[in-house]
Amino acid sequence: MKLRDNLQQGIYKVINPFVKGLIKIGLTPNMVTTIGLLLNIGVAIIFIIGAEKSNRGELEYVGWAGALVLFAGLFDMLDGQVARLGNMSSKFGAMYDSVLDRYSEMVMFLGICYYLVSHHYFLSSLFAFIALIGSMMVSYTRARAEGLGVECKGGLMQRPERVVTIGVFAIACGIAYNFLGADYKIYIPGVEFHIFETMSIFTLPITLMAIMTNITAVNRLRDAKKALDAKEFGIKSGKAATIVFFFVMASLNLGKPTSAYAQTPDNDPSPLTFPTPKNIENQLFYVQRDPNINTIICQLNVNDKGDLNNEHPVNVFWMRYADKEGKKDLNYIQRKFAYGVTSKSLGNGNYELKFVSYKKLPLLLTKSPTDKKYRVYVTANNKKMVLERIFLRIEGGTFWVPNVKYVEFKGYDANNINKMVTERIKV
Repeated sequence: MKLRDNLQQGIYKVINPFVKGLIKIGLTPNMVTTIGLLLNIGVAIIFIIGAEKSNRGELEYVGWAGALVLFAGLFDMLDGQVARLGNMSSKFGAMYDSVLDRYSEMVMFLGICYYLVSHHYFLSSLFAFIALIGSMMVSYTRARAEGLGVECKGGLMQRPERVVTIGVFAIACGIAYNFLGADYKIYIPGVEFHIFETMSIFTLPITLMAIMTNITAVNRLRDAKKALDAKEFGIKSGKAATIVFFFVMASLNLGKPTSAYAQTPDNDPSPLTFPTPKNIENQLFYVQRDPNINTIICQLNVNDKGDLNNEHPVNVFWMRYADKEGKKDLNYIQRKFAYGVTSKSLGNGNYELKFVSYKKLPLLLTKSPTDKKYRVYVTANNKKMVLERIFLRIEGGTFWVPNVKYVEFKGYDANNINKMVTERIKV
């Protein structure tokens, strides 16, 4: 991408004097875009005339069409530069450019397919049609993703690459025809059909384009999904969902009650004094709840070299303070139905975390922009925070239906790590 951007900037430096000339004579970006469409219609006409007036193997029309493809492609770059240098950018102009670019490409492929079918290059015409489908989907996935608010660029077969590929190899095919003639073919002993002919200089790159455009479209779709999933993490937060989640969490605690009493001045405090976990390396956050002080620790899972385990980025275990047993692994039921954490990679070092007991409350594991260390982010009451502690206040009820009075999230403001915040959801 960096090489592509640098190349594009280099081309802009070359064409900018020409762009300024177009501005002086009064051409607008939309007029330049329209000229590009008309030139691509000319490309289709050349291919159609070649199909009607030339014989199979006579490829001079392919070469001339390729030259016009590159010239028309130049106007794809000119309209944007005319808009920028002439201060004539507009939202409709951007839409007009995108729509006419699609028309230009479809008209060009119409001419190519007509030529190939007319001269009985049926397999190549099929690949040309597949390349057209891929080209449209590359553009559509980007437009649809950007309509949903995420950037979706990249790939090996964007429109400039497609234009250059078709134009250059069409010209090469026309030039080769003048040296090799119409009947040049390459055979392999024992194979009845030829594996190469002069026309292959043009059709093989189109076959490659058919593959690469669709791969690019699929990759853009995957990238868009990751970006949309990550974006939704800052929005997903619901009181009802959170309550259901913590009802399950509370009902599946298997610890022993303790008789310790709190000295917390907070409203409706727990009758317990909860310890703050200390000296736990790579701790992300912890979970505490009545009726005992046993604590669930969620810890970053790294190896001896400090590298993150991408398959299982989080360890979950007990600190059994009430039982005086210290660190202890979750049992099977706790791991599978209550406190276990699942993870899914979102790419770029981001992970979606969910407790197995309720999968509609996502947490985001990502590196903090301030200290570049992994943190867990959660949104509570529409406030995003770096999570440090989750607390469930339980008073009475039964083992399976506990009376959860409130759920409390404690951590640091995501926009100001020096500011401690506490958000409580009352039940």
